[in-house]
Amino acid sequence: MAKDLDELLDEVESKFFRPDPLRLDMDKRPKGGGGGTTHSNDWNRTQAKDSLRSTETFKKEDLDSLINEIFEEPSFDQKPLKLKSKSSGNTSVRASLQGLHKSCSPVYLGGSRVPRGIGTRTSQRACDQLRCIGCDFRVVSYSDYMWDKSCDYLFFRNNMPEFHKLKTKLVKKKGTRAYACQCSWRSVEELTDLQTDHQLHWVCGKH
Repeated sequence: MAKDLDELLDEVESKFFRPDPLRLDMDKRPKGGGGGTTHSNDWNRTQAKDSLRSTETFKKEDLDSLINEIFEEPSFDQKPLKLKSKSSGNTSVRASLQGLHKSCSPVYLGGSRVPRGIGTRTSQRACDQLRCIGCDFRVVSYSDYMWDKSCDYLFFRNNMPEFHKLKTKLVKKKGTRAYACQCSWRSVEELTDLQTDHQLHWVCGKH
């Protein structure tokens, strides 16, 4: 059993400690039956035990220190962030979207003297976001102009929405506003409810 203990201590010493120069020097000497060798072995075993104990103590202290550092991190003492209510956020988003996308009711056309914008019963404005659901074109308008009487369907079909081509059929007229899509056109002087003109397929494209 003493032999097994010596082997175990030698293995621990070889793995965890650097070789002692004195020990190496002694190992190189011829082995004999003198008492000095036994004394040296006992001393080395005592040193190995003390070193092993100090290493275990160091590791334990190191581990305790690391655990303390983890639990003393300042992030654990921070107050939790307050989350905003989802319902209030959704309400504000809906309100913003509603404010950005308003439609005229009713939809008005008007001459150049009629202000443009969102039309209502109390605020009568000519819609400037008209779109045709027949040809799927945006309706263009030109203030203080009217369409020449020679305009026809093919003219708008071939030239919309290029102004430099359309202007060949525009006639200057104060107070009038010329409207057109790819399939229909109008020259308007007074405020006009779009519902009264059943041939037009124009709607408010939302503001």
